[in-house]
Amino acid sequence: MAATATVPAGAEAAAGAESAEGPPVPAAALELWLNKATDPSMSEQDWSAIQNFCDQVNTDPNGPTHAPWLLAHKIQSPQEKEALYALTVLEMCVNHCGEKFHNEVAKFRFLNELIKVLSPKYLGSWTTEKVKGRVIEILFSWTVWFPEDVKIRDAYQMLKKQGIVKQDPKLPVDKILPPPSPWPKSSIFDADEEKSKLLTRLLKSNHPEDLQGALKVALVVISAF
Repeated sequence: MAATATVPAGAEAAAGAESAEGPPVPAAALELWLNKATDPSMSEQDWSAIQNFCDQVNTDPNGPTHAPWLLAHKIQSPQEKEALYALTVLEMCVNHCGEKFHNEVAKFRFLNELIKVLSPKYLGSWTTEKVKGRVIEILFSWTVWFPEDVKIRDAYQMLKKQGIVKQDPKLPVDKILPPPSPWPKSSIFDADEEKSKLLTRLLKSNHPEDLQGALKVALVVISAF
């Protein structure tokens, strides 16, 4: 275990300098939304804050590298609800924040932060069983979803060999399949903005030939899905 968890505890969730006025800098915005999304005083998780956090990760050029360390800090929280909420945010980010974020959490540097939550040599002696169970479930689900990520598989197998993971968890039905693609489009026409604009213009026309054209455009778009 000591050989694996050689990375110092996750980078502090420092947000960088904030100006006295004006909108928060990107790093501060990340921390703001994550604080809202993991607020342990809330009886239910704030899903709009989770989406805003994911959007900020995707918008901020440094989001995919900065966000995992903010999340690690929350996941290691002594407050069970805050840690559980942070694990939900982590799952959503893996689903919706693209390859760069995925690559960051698939590194030993981040995986070690999850391992520390489980290991009795680090935080495992006081982390609740519910939090540890969710971490194990997430790590195992990643081995199922992303078999090409050798580091995730190796980290999970190491936990099994050391007896920290006794057996593979039984994943809920909604976690057996790979994660969904980014936030769904409200319409299949949103995927092709030009065709959407053309279709709108044709449908507003009073000419029969334009309505026929609209039908052709719709068929072309639908056939592509």
